[in-house]
Amino acid sequence: MKVMIAVLLSLLMSGTFVHAQRIRLLRFDEDHSDLKDSARTFYNTLKYLPLSQGGSTYLSFGGEARFETDRSQNEDWGSRGFGSQSFLLQRYQLHADLHLGKRVRIFGQMRSAMENGRKSGPRPIDEDHLNVQNLFVDLIPYEASGKKITVRLGRQELQYGSGRLIDVQEGPNLRLYFDGAKVAYSSVKFSIDGFVMGNGGVKTGVFDNPLGRKARLWGVYSTWRTARQINIDLSYLGISRSNAVFDEGIANEKRHIVGARFWNTGNGFLYNLEAGYQFGAFGNGKVRAWGGSADIGYRFSHLKGMPLLNLRSDLISGDRKKGDGILNTMNPLYPNGGYFGVIPQAGPANLLSLHPSLAWNPARKLNISLGMVFNWRESLEDGIYRPSGIFNLSSSGSDKRYIGTSYMGMLTWNISPHLLYIFGAQYFDTGAYLDDIISQPKDGFFLASMLAFKF
Repeated sequence: MKVMIAVLLSLLMSGTFVHAQRIRLLRFDEDHSDLKDSARTFYNTLKYLPLSQGGSTYLSFGGEARFETDRSQNEDWGSRGFGSQSFLLQRYQLHADLHLGKRVRIFGQMRSAMENGRKSGPRPIDEDHLNVQNLFVDLIPYEASGKKITVRLGRQELQYGSGRLIDVQEGPNLRLYFDGAKVAYSSVKFSIDGFVMGNGGVKTGVFDNPLGRKARLWGVYSTWRTARQINIDLSYLGISRSNAVFDEGIANEKRHIVGARFWNTGNGFLYNLEAGYQFGAFGNGKVRAWGGSADIGYRFSHLKGMPLLNLRSDLISGDRKKGDGILNTMNPLYPNGGYFGVIPQAGPANLLSLHPSLAWNPARKLNISLGMVFNWRESLEDGIYRPSGIFNLSSSGSDKRYIGTSYMGMLTWNISPHLLYIFGAQYFDTGAYLDDIISQPKDGFFLASMLAFKF
């Protein structure tokens, strides 16, 4: 923490924010090697510290301090009596990146996350006092003409596509990580990763998180980047879980997922189309599930503030019939909950949703977004799930489909390349299904204010 304060003071006093635009979601994706010939300022030395005469062996340091204050009212819609509560979340991260020439690299990152004030206690995504977030070695057996093969061994974060199935989960206080091995090939137009990972879980003490020794997640993910900003992702993923919980029941689960994604970037017409099919076993029964989404928008680049009008729709399967030996509820694996809106309530299983939104940049460093999410149950025989995919409320025999409507807004202020402020608000109006199964249903209201410093 003292190191972060010293860096922040140095940056503010010197007024230099050189290369800060290179700060990435996955910090190990950053490359600061071209600072080799730059001025030896305090910040540049932190990002590139040569350890050999030629500079091919060097160290790079970075970190983050994040403070978030939340207020929630009826986050359970009255089903568990949480009522109103305000609480503080803190997250600190420090990393070191050691490059030993062009073929070997060691990356390590520690984290500390704390929660204060929740009357119902910290959630599994809130607290982990001090532990290892990333610790891996990269071996590069081949690199030439823009093509590279990387073998990564150890604890590492994963993020693929739009984060629908595998995401680092930046929004919660605890980011997600795995233990295992990955082999990645990359070129200008094509990349493919193959990986086998374990998920050790989280304990809230100091350096007490267990290693993920069993293969719980595996797969292959590929991306083709064609001309005219058209991109295609194809993937196969597998997951194994003990005592998985669905409205259908509790049993061991093993799934295989095949998926495709078509997307583009830039201005004008934008789209992100995804679909997936899941099969496998749930206890002594079968898994047959599916899901798809269409995210279509238009960015008016010729207008002030470059407004973006967007419509996102999701159709995600739920269980067709309890006790028939076939589980149709889609497992979202490790999703980015924020994909379904700021402070989401309904998760990506047994869900039909529509999400119109408008985003606008009234000033260069300011973004404002407004949106609504209409949520239905895809199947009346299944309940609803949290943003993480964890089972929440049973169907309880209700013949009502509508879950509720979210009204949300978010302000993002990029104060500087190192300093970010976000304010989000959401009102959740319960629908016929929640009104039917909860004896005294209550609308939800949520506020979140977050300040983050990264270097």
